[in-house]
Amino acid sequence: MSKFEELAIKGVWLQRSHLHKDNRGFNFEGFKRLNLQQNIGRDFVVAQMNFSNSTLGAVRGIHTSIAKEGQAKIVTCVTGRIWDVVVDFRVHSPTFKKWLSVELDSISGESLFISEGVGHGFLTLEEDSTVVYLMSAPYSPSEEIAVNPRDPEISIEWPGEIIHISARDDKAPLLAEVLETLAQSPHSNVS
Repeated sequence: MSKFEELAIKGVWLQRSHLHKDNRGFNFEGFKRLNLQQNIGRDFVVAQMNFSNSTLGAVRGIHTSIAKEGQAKIVTCVTGRIWDVVVDFRVHSPTFKKWLSVELDSISGESLFISEGVGHGFLTLEEDSTVVYLMSAPYSPSEEIAVNPRDPEISIEWPGEIIHISARDDKAPLLAEVLETLAQSPHSNVS
């Protein structure tokens, strides 16, 4: 059975799964729909699952979906270690523009649940770090917004040097440049 802790941004939950350990290693339930429903009071149906493998010092994000149905995510690090960061892009939220971070690794049994309208990214803290994303809606490039991970208005305090970054993320607009688009998103409010 997993335990859920809502973090400082509404709709962002840290899931701590019970590790079953023996001389072979460990296993844990990374996702159980009923457990999620009972603990955070909402349903989550997996529409897509992605894997991402990154080298040490790689940044991916900060991304969010403005699709009508939204896109919630469950993020789990299955090899290595990452510094996971979320940014509240819901313009009518009391925590709009605020960010928080959680270190995820392959041996803790922890995952992050991220609600619609919240941006997500991470920095890899170890070589060969692999992240699995369960998503409530399929990836739609035309409905994804990227915000520059070095945006001074957000001021994310990355815990290490950004060595590797995609051209898309490096040249992503600042939050101020996509504010109007985010404000029109059906997920700009917090319920």
